Amino acid sequence: MSQNIPGGLSQIGQISVGVSDLPRAVGFYRDALNMKYLFTAGTMAFFDCGGVRLMLGMPEKPGADHPSSVIYFKVPKAAEMYEVLRTRGVQFVGEPHLVARLEAHDLWMAFFHDSEGNLMAVMSEEARRPA
Repeated sequence: MSQNIPGGLSQIGQISVGVSDLPRAVGFYRDALNMKYLFTAGTMAFFDCGGVRLMLGMPEKPGADHPSSVIYFKVPKAAEMYEVLRTRGVQFVGEPHLVARLEAHDLWMAFFHDSEGNLMAVMSEEARRPA
């Protein structure tokens, strides 16, 4: 069911991920994950993820330090990206696995932790081979 609600939310402009060591986190996202680094401003660093901005930020006050939501990065093939990221030192929680068989494709995921302990995932919607 589609909803067109005036003033409703429909597009992500920025995602914030809390970090405790900004230089280490910038290195991980820029070098290990090969994300497009934009700039650093004070205790925040910004990356472009296909038009959605990812902000890495230090907590502004005590008690504001908490784990992030899981961010799922869409990739063509989860298994191939898993191998690429492992060569860059990314530690995965497990191997890529089939999450769901949908009508037009299969959904694959592999989960990893960033340099700050936040849970992330690569996901791919892969067309099934004809039988």
